Amino acid sequence: MTDKNGFFDLSNTGLTRRTALKGLAAGAGLAVAPGFVRYSQAQSSAPIKIGFQCHRTGIGAAYGRWYERTTAAAVKAINEAGGINGRPVEVIIEDDGTDPGRGAEVVGKFATQHKTDIVYGTLFSHVVIGSAPAAGEAKMPYFVVSEGHHVASTKLNRYVFQPGITDVKSQIQAMAPWIAANAGKKVTQIFPDFAFGYDHRDYLPPALKAQGAEVIAQIAIPPTESSFTKYFPQIPAETEVIYHVMVGPAVLTFVKELGEFYGSNRPQLFGFIDSLEATDINSPGLEFLDGSHFWEGSPRYAQPDDSAAQKAYRAAVGIDDNGAAVGDPKDVSTAAHMFGCWETLYVVKKAMEDAGYKGPEDRAKLVEATEALTEFAEGPEHPQGPKTFNGKIHQCFGIQNISKVEGGRLNVVHKTKIEDGLYEPEGDYTTQPL
Repeated sequence: MTDKNGFFDLSNTGLTRRTALKGLAAGAGLAVAPGFVRYSQAQSSAPIKIGFQCHRTGIGAAYGRWYERTTAAAVKAINEAGGINGRPVEVIIEDDGTDPGRGAEVVGKFATQHKTDIVYGTLFSHVVIGSAPAAGEAKMPYFVVSEGHHVASTKLNRYVFQPGITDVKSQIQAMAPWIAANAGKKVTQIFPDFAFGYDHRDYLPPALKAQGAEVIAQIAIPPTESSFTKYFPQIPAETEVIYHVMVGPAVLTFVKELGEFYGSNRPQLFGFIDSLEATDINSPGLEFLDGSHFWEGSPRYAQPDDSAAQKAYRAAVGIDDNGAAVGDPKDVSTAAHMFGCWETLYVVKKAMEDAGYKGPEDRAKLVEATEALTEFAEGPEHPQGPKTFNGKIHQCFGIQNISKVEGGRLNVVHKTKIEDGLYEPEGDYTTQPL
């Protein structure tokens, strides 16, 4: 169920007026399921406080809504299993408006006013880049769910981590062989004109060149653009593949206008599902997408080979087999990205337990414990798939999914391997002082 703004109604899981998620399922008088682990000292221990920097408004609002739902589900599961170090988890939400200046202010507010143990959950790359210095100055561990290469580039600071979702450089490197072999050799890129888009701009050409293909044109479009037809004449006639990744509230318009421009005589299309996140692929005007391919982190549609962990995760976050909210087929999820919230929170749990974390005085120990992690096995805590983690660059590596639009749904036709996306570190955060 959702409230009037489309956010998950968490009244039954402890969402307070200040948007704190508690999910204290171990309260007196509640039935306890087999295997339930009660909080040790739950009645006397203060909660672990996680500051959730949420894109509730701005161009990232669709993601923010589903990041919030996924966070609520993960916190509920963690608390029902005994919390972290025997303490309940409380998530305090602040809206950053998908704005880097406001993001930095939110990080500061978490540090000085809410006094959270960590900050978590940021997606849009320009917001991460704008907020990271504030996290470093406050010595606040900052766990982002962003995809951008900014964390792994080691150009931020030692307090910033991305352990629950892979980065664009790795994604592109893993998928470039498939694109060159199956879609075409002459590629035109369309990407958003900000940091996330620049990762695609910078890393696709060398990855394709290594596979005997080439990028023949690059078209940058502002993420706040509302009409796109004027950009399409820039696409060279010899283009064999249009590689598109767009974000923002007008993604449906972008894809529709691309179809209207080409009609039935179009080049091959390879897109990042960002271009259609939170959008029904069966919307009128999108018929031309049939037969095209998309990158997905975690598949939107249930797949025949879904693991038990994947099925349990989908049920917990409340999405049906089509990737829409249970009971509301028009409320399409951001499934390709939001799994990163679930997995990141379990990484935080693991690192806090390894560090014996007791409070803000142990933040440096938490940083070091996170850096010491090396791999995450596929399972209930990591349903998207297995991952490795490089503590020097604070970045995880995992599998990628390539899905084909057919029969009104997205079917996974290729999965990469972890090693396909590995690259040499560009620096080492562990050499920086804490």
